[in-house]
Amino acid sequence: MIVRPRLEDHLVIGKYTGKVIVGVGLLMVIPLLVSLGFGEWDTAVDFVISISACLIFGFGTQLFCRTEKDMNWSHGLVVASGAWVWATALGALPHYLSGHASSYLDTLFDVMSGYTTTGLYLLQDIDHIANGLNMWRHLLTYAGGQGIVVIALTFLFKGTSGAYKVYVGEGKDEKLLPNVVHTARAIWLVSLTWLVVGTAALTATGIWLGQMPIRAFFHAMWVFMGAWSTGGFAPQSYNTFWFHSLTYETICIVIMIAGSFNFALHWAMWTGNLKEIRRNVETISMFVTLSVTTLAATFWLAKANVYPDAMSLLRKVFYQIVSGHTTTGFSTVYAKAFVTQWGPIGLVVTTIAMAIGASACSTGGGIKGIRMGIMSKAFLQDIRRMVSPESALVSQKYHHIRDVWLDDGLVRGAMTITVAYVTIYAVATIVGVLYGFPLDQAAFEAVSAASNTGLSCGVTAPTIPALMKVTYIASMWLGRLEFMSVFALGGYLWSVVRGR
Repeated sequence: MIVRPRLEDHLVIGKYTGKVIVGVGLLMVIPLLVSLGFGEWDTAVDFVISISACLIFGFGTQLFCRTEKDMNWSHGLVVASGAWVWATALGALPHYLSGHASSYLDTLFDVMSGYTTTGLYLLQDIDHIANGLNMWRHLLTYAGGQGIVVIALTFLFKGTSGAYKVYVGEGKDEKLLPNVVHTARAIWLVSLTWLVVGTAALTATGIWLGQMPIRAFFHAMWVFMGAWSTGGFAPQSYNTFWFHSLTYETICIVIMIAGSFNFALHWAMWTGNLKEIRRNVETISMFVTLSVTTLAATFWLAKANVYPDAMSLLRKVFYQIVSGHTTTGFSTVYAKAFVTQWGPIGLVVTTIAMAIGASACSTGGGIKGIRMGIMSKAFLQDIRRMVSPESALVSQKYHHIRDVWLDDGLVRGAMTITVAYVTIYAVATIVGVLYGFPLDQAAFEAVSAASNTGLSCGVTAPTIPALMKVTYIASMWLGRLEFMSVFALGGYLWSVVRGR
């Protein structure tokens, strides 16, 4: 029998959802200040309206849903997934009010893409949008990389024992410190430190390339946010191809790879455990899969004689594959070049890199390196069992911050999420094929959305059917939250309707 949630359950979920939305409203203050600084008065008014909507909703929900009860696991999962829906709906207001989108659905697409650090976009004429709106686009992806729930945990939650449930519901389970609120603040400490260093390096490069200092600074900050959050948004339509600079690309590669690392790995290195980077199963897994996909793409493109010399070949291939594997979505080739130059094999190899993705509990998406590592270890363990005597006790372990012995529960969990990702990849691909797109292009775009990558071969555009947009929005949401909290939200809504 399905049990209908009680009033107290609704109040708990409403209260903490309101806290997250207040955090979204407060985050909009930053692009508001940028708009005022550049004298963009219309954009400033858009943000005043949007901030007011967020604060009215957030504080109103908390006032209406007053309760002293703390969250349990189901509450935390529902808050995590439901808050992303409300944050997308309200976070889309500045986009919609700007007039740069053809429909509200397109703005929902862009904001979900930002929060989930995907990087696909439908916003039109981004080369001429206001600085305030550009700041909001990149702040979305930077905040989304850490997690919008992490923002609320950092500033608005006061040590509630239920906070960990929301934190896990957002696709994270690493506790860097004993207190989950302190863990959230540690994540921001790491991210803000990288923000300062990365922005400084890119600003200096931009000035050296001839940009005016203020323009170089804002472009550097926005590009850093896109790279560190593995989000892929850039301040101009040509993405990082616009800079035509090997130095700029090299710095971006370093930031993309660093942003794709597990925050627990960052914290281990931060606290002096530098050996962790070469022992961790996720870095080993990524090194292997990145090497294989890079070599495969290089061999194919060299055989096809796409690029004139070895340096151009290596520069283009390594950048796109790193961008795809870390699920960043930065590109230094035109979208259609994946079809016209890279061809079917290049598309497939890049699709595989995107499907595998980055590290768990990082800013990246995809199946994740730790699951690839666990499944590989399980495969080797089964081979050892087959060739060993029946009486032999065969065990296997992997290293992730600490040594972990492999058991059936871990393998089953890794396989379950992997199957879920493959399923959503397939569903989104089928939708694209049904609308007339070639299979390889439909798969490329579907995997890019569901793995939160953002590379495009030209399929994503304001003109695609509404159902494809909705499918990609759902894929981005499911992929970023790793399914469980979204399933919990679906179960909660079902129990409200059908429960007793």
